[in-house]
Amino acid sequence: MKNERDLKLAVLIDADNVPYANVKEMFEEIAKYGTPTFKRIYADWTKPTVSGWKKVLLENAITPIQQYSYSSGKNASDSALIIDAMDILYTGKVDGFCIVSSDSDFTRLATRLREAGMKVIGIGEKKTLTPFITACDKFIYIEILKPKLQPSEDNNISQATTSSKSPEMQPLNKVDPGIIRLFTDSITDLADEEGWAYLGDLGSLMMKKKPDFDSRNYGFSKLLPLIKSTNRFEVDERESGKANVKHIYIRKITQPAPVTTIQKPRNKRKLTKPKTPQEKTKT
Repeated sequence: MKNERDLKLAVLIDADNVPYANVKEMFEEIAKYGTPTFKRIYADWTKPTVSGWKKVLLENAITPIQQYSYSSGKNASDSALIIDAMDILYTGKVDGFCIVSSDSDFTRLATRLREAGMKVIGIGEKKTLTPFITACDKFIYIEILKPKLQPSEDNNISQATTSSKSPEMQPLNKVDPGIIRLFTDSITDLADEEGWAYLGDLGSLMMKKKPDFDSRNYGFSKLLPLIKSTNRFEVDERESGKANVKHIYIRKITQPAPVTTIQKPRNKRKLTKPKTPQEKTKT
């Protein structure tokens, strides 16, 4: 079985439905999952709305595909992308596809590619509808793909106050009861007899249950800090026998059984019968 990083991927970009600002970071993200062998972008390049892409195409060696709009209100480039995707599928030269779009019209395409055994990665904006997200093996929001700051930029930012953070630096999602429940259920599914689940398996299962799950959506670069921030789970770092390598296990914090205190019955006062006048005179 091929290593995930050795997968050959076809990257197909819908220029009308994604911004071009973070294309460099987007391809760096794709490189984590495989090697882009096809890099194509679809649009009607006669329109001024896609003019910003032209410089980006040269810098990232992306092949532009021209598709004229046959009528107003119809996006012909979507059809061109779908046809190319099926042509590439039948060549047998790729192991997966990366569809870059926020358009849910590609839901059926993603489903069909997965039926053919392809790995499908989606990249789009936060506004992407749930059907397209669910149809992918993994979905990544463009908003979390921020350019890495240069040292000079870091110095300038350090002079600013923490209260001057821009909205783009804020997490996309909050840690809500829904994500806590997803953690809890996934740990229960993977747990051994003592309730421990391996962190790597936990991340994989959560991604299968929720394709757009990513710790960066919640403001954390890794999964472990996100789990620790909830204060709901125990963490056990076990030695693996290799230097600087530890196996991390997670389990739910078990609540101790409530201590029941047995209350002793109070001593009841003996009720004394009042003396009769005759008894009083005897005394």
